[in-house]
Amino acid sequence: MDWQGKRVFITGISGFAGPYLARSLIEKGAEVFGLTRRKTDGIPSRNVRDRDISGRVTLLEGNLEDFSAITHAVSTATPDVVFHLAAQSYVPRSFTHPLETAQANCMGTANVLEAVRSCHSDPVVIFAGSSEEYGLVISSEHQYRMACERYGVIHPGPEKIPELPISEKNPLRPMSPYAVSKVYGDHLMRNYFHTYGVKAVVSRSFNHEGPGRGLMFVTSVITRQVAAMKAGEINSIRIGNVNPFRDWSHVTDITGGYGLLAEKGTHGDVYNQGTGSTSSVLSYLLLSLEEAGFPVDSICTHDGAKSVDDPTGIDHSRQFGVSFDKTIVDRMILEDSVEYTVEDRGLFISSGERKIRVDFEPDRFRPAEVPILLADVKKIKNIGYCARLGIRDVIREQINYFSDIKNRV
Repeated sequence: MDWQGKRVFITGISGFAGPYLARSLIEKGAEVFGLTRRKTDGIPSRNVRDRDISGRVTLLEGNLEDFSAITHAVSTATPDVVFHLAAQSYVPRSFTHPLETAQANCMGTANVLEAVRSCHSDPVVIFAGSSEEYGLVISSEHQYRMACERYGVIHPGPEKIPELPISEKNPLRPMSPYAVSKVYGDHLMRNYFHTYGVKAVVSRSFNHEGPGRGLMFVTSVITRQVAAMKAGEINSIRIGNVNPFRDWSHVTDITGGYGLLAEKGTHGDVYNQGTGSTSSVLSYLLLSLEEAGFPVDSICTHDGAKSVDDPTGIDHSRQFGVSFDKTIVDRMILEDSVEYTVEDRGLFISSGERKIRVDFEPDRFRPAEVPILLADVKKIKNIGYCARLGIRDVIREQINYFSDIKNRV
């Protein structure tokens, strides 16, 4: 798409991904409008300042739950393209604030669609769905038995095991109020396409990270502490569940994909966005330590019962019928030969003469966890998508960001 002179409206422009998307589109000549919450001090958000878009976008104040404000913003922008990114996106908060999450994500999306339906510019609407919609993905017979024991009923039941990589046809088993709210928005987008002809396209983007990610998200929890350790400010790390696997992308790859979907995505359709590889939270931590100058020789639990040498060594074996680089410890977790639980209390990580202590925090373990996410991205690749950056690139940029002490507070 030739973005020169195109009018673009972005909800969530002051969040994490929004400023990256806005800057990219500004540089391509688009006129960008963005929805932002009212701030009493009138100062643009930190991410807006960090991405250097303050003064280069037209900010329109309003909350997703306020239909009149959304309608005013859309009628002011008269957009050619709408990117609906705004949401209550922190999964743990959705467990403690489910109604807030439903209001922002469900009613907010309905408000955006109704505002678009009533305007006269007939824009393409890109919805930022989530890989969390897939939720409880079955990776092995062992994991399926454990899930049945824990939850009693798995609906819908698996037609095949493993259910990986995750294609757009995988069953949706959301495991949090946040994920449920994204399923609602996902279906509502496609319903508005079928019912009203709204040119909606759904992106089910897998985890995307980078500088400016909120401090409460696990990648920032990790890299912020590692940066502080590198600076000599702390000598141990605190974290929650290290077993979950995620398909980690760089935020600029995902926002580039949003633009691609606006240009080439089929209206009414759904597209995964990811890398086609997966890494555990544990590997994210270990690789972060290595990027900060702490080579990892071995890891063991506090009681020494579970020990792995060279855990970050690269394994090239096929998993779930596909080839992707993974760490040795990730292969072991995937093969059910090791698992780290809250009862292990934590890990000791050997780095040369240094032993780094990691403590597991029970309150960081979710009441219902998504065990593994691994994207099948063939569909979006067919229209030109390509992830340019890998997990180490993401980690390196986050550590560099948090190495500036003002970003650690």
